[in-house]
Amino acid sequence: MHFDIEIDGWPEDKDWTTLTERAHEAVAGVEPALGNPRLIASVLFTVDGQVHDLNREWRGKDKPTNVLSFPMLGRDDLVALSESGPPEMLGDIALAFETCQCEAAEKGLGLEAHTAHLLIHGMLHLAGHDHVDSDEHATAMEKLEIEALAKLGIADPYGDRD
Repeated sequence: MHFDIEIDGWPEDKDWTTLTERAHEAVAGVEPALGNPRLIASVLFTVDGQVHDLNREWRGKDKPTNVLSFPMLGRDDLVALSESGPPEMLGDIALAFETCQCEAAEKGLGLEAHTAHLLIHGMLHLAGHDHVDSDEHATAMEKLEIEALAKLGIADPYGDRD
């Protein structure tokens, strides 16, 4: 997958591009549909205000959130996509710095580890996975996240639950 990455308002001393690529490699290892070389995704590392605006405009929720995903391919189309052909836009991901930073601190995690989790979460949404409609779907998505994070040496973020 190729990424179009824009960074605004995130610490400049971290390599967010490499983190995105590593998160992708890990999640493609557990969700093969994300390994298609034709795929393109945009990732916007931005501030809470911009994510708040996106969340209000596209989801009708008047608040910031940690990560937003905007898929452009349906799950069936993604799975059926041949590996040869022109580039195909998978979708967009936007991450809100202040919310991510606050959540990382609350969880006692480094910002990079928490951001890797959110990138993996967002990429799974782009691949058609969801956690809203049913507990079964949520459990399946969390399992993929845990497996991908383990590939990065990051502990299970859901370890505090049964």
